[in-house]
Amino acid sequence: MNHANQTMTDRAAARATLDRLWARGTAFLGTEVAIMGGAMSWVSERNLVSAISNAGGFGVIACGAMGPALLEKEIAATQAMTSKPFAVNLITMHPQLDDLVRVCIAAKVSHVVLAGGIPPGGAVKAVKDGGAKLIAFAPALVLAKRLVRSGADAIVIEGSEAGGHIGPVSLTVLAQEILPHLKDVPVFVAGGLGRGEAILSYLEMGAAGVQLGTRFAATTESIAHENFKKAFVRANARDAIPSIQLDERFPVIPVRGLANAGTKRFLAHQAETLKRFDSGELDKEQAQLSIEHFWAGALRRAVIEGNVDDGSVMAGQSVGMVTSVQKVADVIAELIAQAEDALIARAAV
Repeated sequence: MNHANQTMTDRAAARATLDRLWARGTAFLGTEVAIMGGAMSWVSERNLVSAISNAGGFGVIACGAMGPALLEKEIAATQAMTSKPFAVNLITMHPQLDDLVRVCIAAKVSHVVLAGGIPPGGAVKAVKDGGAKLIAFAPALVLAKRLVRSGADAIVIEGSEAGGHIGPVSLTVLAQEILPHLKDVPVFVAGGLGRGEAILSYLEMGAAGVQLGTRFAATTESIAHENFKKAFVRANARDAIPSIQLDERFPVIPVRGLANAGTKRFLAHQAETLKRFDSGELDKEQAQLSIEHFWAGALRRAVIEGNVDDGSVMAGQSVGMVTSVQKVADVIAELIAQAEDALIARAAV
């Protein structure tokens, strides 16, 4: 057998191994590869979602603060751009959650993700009765088991390396805590993933698939402003930091994003607010609201308007692996090739 034929044979064998490793994930998602797109507000809309699904992955619409009418339009627009499966991510604290679930079921969305808190029983029942598969997030094994008992068909475990709202535990630890002990449903891992070798390692630990956000945010199909994408290309992993809380009396929800002038001003704003509270100028509620409102509209400023100095440039630590703006299909192909190369190298030893 000549070298070219041997290379083709080795790669085919590696791909077969990869397909076997994530077979549970692809079967659950209805996709060629078990790579989900993270639900990123302002970014994960029809263009990016359809591009991920059309490339063999699994796109996820970020509903965020959308109302039912707007979500209905977004789903229809996405369905016009792809015939492949995709999900809708709904925030459990949304005041119109029940209506949003009804929109998803009426539009025959195949999978619904309930995120941002423990899914209410009514929403879980509505998703299941409507025939959709339910995906939920779990930050700990005990909660993952509880979610499965309540009806979750799959679990996502997301480490603190991720962009946006984060928990306190890294994916490397979460995976060790959860993957060996949760076999009832497919488990997808997320947080800081940027290369195929890492994806392979988690699949071998028992993950059914993976979820990536940061790598997809900086693609050509993403509607994010060019300034936003350029910030990703320039950034190193250490530039993606969680929001800092100055005083435990005034909690700050941890959000990971790129350090910029806005993050520095947020620290100064907290310090000034604390001074005003301690002097009696503000009561506790006023001070907390002042801190919480600082970032109002900041994500849209960065993503849509391109103000990456004052806006919230949410990014995971994998941003250091974003070296250029690529097509979605090229990102997925690169990840697969890296995983295959790792398998080929191992077989050659």
